Amino acid sequence: MRKTQLAIVGAIAAATLSIAACGSSDTASSGSSSTAGAATTTSAAAATSSSAAAAGASDGVTQTTDVFGPGCASVPQDPSNKGSLQGMVSDPVATAASNNPLLTKLVAAVTAANLGDTLNSQPAITVFAPADPAFAALGDAKFAELAADPATLGKILQYHVVGKRYDAKGLEAAKTVDSLTGQKLTIAGSGDTMTVNGAPVLCGNIPTKNATVFVIGQVLTPPAA
Repeated sequence: MRKTQLAIVGAIAAATLSIAACGSSDTASSGSSSTAGAATTTSAAAATSSSAAAAGASDGVTQTTDVFGPGCASVPQDPSNKGSLQGMVSDPVATAASNNPLLTKLVAAVTAANLGDTLNSQPAITVFAPADPAFAALGDAKFAELAADPATLGKILQYHVVGKRYDAKGLEAAKTVDSLTGQKLTIAGSGDTMTVNGAPVLCGNIPTKNATVFVIGQVLTPPAA
């Protein structure tokens, strides 16, 4: 009888150890599963964050600290001036340009072609804006001739506008972009050596409410149809 009782006690003890071992194994397995799930969630969050950062980097929106080029020194420095970089940020592009002393002839051309409201109403564009000396190089007679022909002038000005917002890095990567006329513009170089159809960028990455502006040193001529 004594031997039988000892055998039963031994069997119970063995069973208890076996159950405890199984419980420990299940807990370890559950912990491993939780760790894997957390790692997956962290990876997914990182991927989402990375995608969001990439999207933000490619939307063409710039800050006043992103501007570059030798012509930027000619932009008013007083932030209270509506023609300064800080002053242009909150205005749509045609309005912003009207306050910039580098772009008085461009604004006159936009007005003559009745494009001000059109440019201001675009949600996100890139504008290659010829500086005053670029228009002056055409001569007063030629400028007056264009101003008297809004249809032709309008096509020339639309050739300077891209229907998507690019920053300098985006332009460098694209190499060619489509103007509003459907014709190509070719980007070459980078930074202070960047050109658009051979025209030098004098001040680039200028932010306005609905556009990124690149002041250029030449009026671009659309290719013949």
